[in-house]
Amino acid sequence: MADLDQLQIEAKRALGIDLLHATIEKGELRILVTRTHIKDVLQKLRDDSAIAMTQLMDICGADYPERPERFEVIYNLLSLKHNWRIRVKVETDETSPVASVVDVYSAAGWFERECWDLFGVAFSNNPDLRRLLTDYGFEGHPLRKDFPLTGYVEVRYDDEQKRVVYEPVKLVQDFRNFDFMSPWEGITDVQMLPGDEKAATLAPKPEAKA
Repeated sequence: MADLDQLQIEAKRALGIDLLHATIEKGELRILVTRTHIKDVLQKLRDDSAIAMTQLMDICGADYPERPERFEVIYNLLSLKHNWRIRVKVETDETSPVASVVDVYSAAGWFERECWDLFGVAFSNNPDLRRLLTDYGFEGHPLRKDFPLTGYVEVRYDDEQKRVVYEPVKLVQDFRNFDFMSPWEGITDVQMLPGDEKAATLAPKPEAKA
């Protein structure tokens, strides 16, 4: 914990007013920084020798629809030199893009595409901001909390057209509610099952009372 306390001090020194909030949780430092300066923030964390966050492990997102800025974009950084981690967060909404950090960490390109695909967070100046995990023609962003479980379109192969076609989702029936009851427990209108008569003849007879 002493090392993380030192890391927090160094981060505050390096980032200044761009660091909005900092806390230590579960063995790592978590900081909230200014969205408009995210590129400069990550470059300082990478180049400052006292911090040396030289490796970008992941970029992911989180959705909190009740907030004015509903999305968190989270950068997970690792320092091989000091063997400590920082989780850097910025907040944004559905229309405000976050600056791409491909120039700081070359691995960020695919991570940003994944975040765009699943959450709809745009990254300005990303050289190739396209969908990554969903199919061609997919509508919406599936990790948003307000995305319907059934999606908007369904995919099938059409034998007549000899190609894959996309159609609006048509549910044959509403979602069922299953009670997960054992099939034996669920049978209530049968008095005797096959084999019960044999079991009755083999059952021990009660002893007569003296």
